Parts: sequence; C-alpha cells; structure tokens
Amino acid sequence: MQLSAFRIRVRIPVDVAVIKLCPELLLDTRSTMNVCERLLVFVPSLVLGLLVWTLIAGTEYFLYPAFGWVMFVAVFYWVLTVFFLIIYMTMTYTRIPQVPWTMVGLCFNGSAFVLYLIAAIVDASSVTKDLDNHNYNSWAASSFFAFVVTSCYAGNTYFSFISWRSRTLQ
Repeated sequence: MQLSAFRIRVRIPVDVAVIKLCPELLLDTRSTMNVCERLLVFVPSLVLGLLVWTLIAGTEYFLYPAFGWVMFVAVFYWVLTVFFLIIYMTMTYTRIPQVPWTMVGLCFNGSAFVLYLIAAIVDASSVTKDLDNHNYNSWAASSFFAFVVTSCYAGNTYFSFISWRSRTLQ
C-alpha cells in the first residue's frame, strides 16, 4: 500500500480563518459593527492624535496653560490608544475574560470623546495671532485635527455603545 493513499486533507473553515485574521470577532460576535468599521475609526484617531500633539509640541506651548491642557489630553489618550492597540494585536483580552472589555471600550472611548471635545474647544479658542504669530499655523492646524480626532472618538464611542448594548441584552 502506498503512503499517498492515506493523504489527509485538513480544511479550515472560512469562519476560523476570518477569526484568525480578525481576532476582534472573538470579542463580540453579535455586534452589528464589523472589524473594518472599527479599524476605519481606530487608525485615524491614532495617527491624527499623534499629529495633534506633535503640532503643539513643536511650539512654545508651555508659555500658555491652555495648550498644556491640550497636550495632556492628546498625549494621554494617544498613549492609551497605543496600549489598547497592543492589547488588541496580541489578543490579550482573550486571556483575561474577567474584564468586561465592551464596558472598558465604551468608557475609554466615551471619556476620550468628552475630553478631546473640551481640549479641541480650548485649543480653538486659544489660537490667535496676538499670542505668537510664529506658532499660529501650527496651533490652527492642531485645533483642526483635534476636532477631527474628536469625531473619530465619537464614532468609536457609538460603535462601542452598540457593542456594549448587544452584549448586555444577551
């Protein structure tokens, strides 16, 4: 008997392959939001949040307390976003099932939305040519991008709320 007659074929179902490529599906399978929608909101908030604080960090922001607040919010939520990205990429949330991850995501995104909104308003109201003409363009750009990041966190808060609501209705 030839060995080739006993060839075993192992087929991975499409669902398992998708879950391996998109581990977030393990976190919430009943959510109406798909992974692409979350990534379309998550990645811009990370990139544009970096842009907000680098635009301010390149100026003499420490002379004006309002920009210090904007820097605090931008750097704090950028670091937390990177932290949650690492948790997401390493699938650590599957190893710690005691943590209500949908609630954690909702609280994180909701607080980021509220504090970024306050920081964006403070940033926009503090930008004048009277303070420092040299830094005006950087501050104006940071104000614009702060509002864009705020809208990204607002969208992510909405999706987190849908995920949390579907999780609590089970």
